[in-house]
Amino acid sequence: MRIGILSREPENYSTRRLVEAAQNRGHKIRVLDTLKFNILVEHGAPTLTYRNRAAPKLDAIIPRIGASITFYGLAVVRQFEQMGVFSLNGSHAIGVSRDKLRASQIFSRHSVGIPPTAFVRDRDGVLPAIEAVGGTPVIIKLLEGTQGIGVILADTVKIAEAIIETLQSTRQNVLIQKFVAESRGRDVRAFVIGDRVVGAMRRTAKGDEFRSNVHRGGSTQALELDETYERTAIHAAQIMGLNVAGVDMLEGKDGPLVMEVNSSPGLEGIEHATQVDIAGAIIESMEERVHLPEVDIRQRLTLAKGYGIADVPVPKDSPLAGKTIGELDLRDRDVLVLSIQRGGVGIPNPGGSVRLLAGDVALCYGKRMVLRNLLPKRERSEAPS
Repeated sequence: MRIGILSREPENYSTRRLVEAAQNRGHKIRVLDTLKFNILVEHGAPTLTYRNRAAPKLDAIIPRIGASITFYGLAVVRQFEQMGVFSLNGSHAIGVSRDKLRASQIFSRHSVGIPPTAFVRDRDGVLPAIEAVGGTPVIIKLLEGTQGIGVILADTVKIAEAIIETLQSTRQNVLIQKFVAESRGRDVRAFVIGDRVVGAMRRTAKGDEFRSNVHRGGSTQALELDETYERTAIHAAQIMGLNVAGVDMLEGKDGPLVMEVNSSPGLEGIEHATQVDIAGAIIESMEERVHLPEVDIRQRLTLAKGYGIADVPVPKDSPLAGKTIGELDLRDRDVLVLSIQRGGVGIPNPGGSVRLLAGDVALCYGKRMVLRNLLPKRERSEAPS
């Protein structure tokens, strides 16, 4: 397999480990500077050049895109995707996970615990927002930032207002997030590949530092996740659409709270803590997936006139609850149930004998008119896409 790593840091630990793992498994691999690509958008012939020459022919890419070049980096990944090259993580998934507000909004619709979060633009909205998330102290975060950069703890309303006003004056968008006191100075990083957690560690901040990132001097310790944390990590990565992800969780008093899902997680801390060959597991996963690239299912399936795709929630009072797919005659009504999300567990391609339970969310494809009637009344105003 011919693999390209999109990275501006060829000597970075993670990059070097991925090169080593790929070579050990017999692949040809090359580190390519993301900013040295040029993009040619032309009908029927999407093209990339590298250093003003024809780009190397690749079977797969591993995006390691820094936050500072997210926009251009995603454009390069999208172009590779248009050329039929497999990407370890898709451009859309990377983009969603990089936007902390958008990611939180998406998680809020799923059974994933997240810290209460607010987003404000008006100075007059700061105090109500702080009260809405539970009062001070609060965490203030830049919408885009990695390795703990742009994460600030504000102990009082006055300090929070001053920080937000300063950041907004430099055209920075910020989030206000509840400070989870019981997790002060520590968090859990679960490394997800596909549908499993391959390694996990607890990160602990140094001294009075509240940020536990390894780049902030935090220490790491291997951790055996319990079922709830493991399920939450996998679910969070799948919601983002990431094949490989570092899922950061706080240990809240009521269970895991997802802070962030990182699409380019570092390997140094997790490999040293767990002694697991994470890089090798990533390459192995690519070998299994390279001939099955990501497909934008909503884009493909909605080409037929009058058809769409929709998430169909099953509340307690739903007429769907307690009935099997076969009993509902969905296939005869021109509706396919593609998957069912049950808590943190996905049920792919469910058969007619699978029973829908209260709390399930069924991903369905079929006639829009039928899909609309399956939705709970309060959601029928939102037409299936």
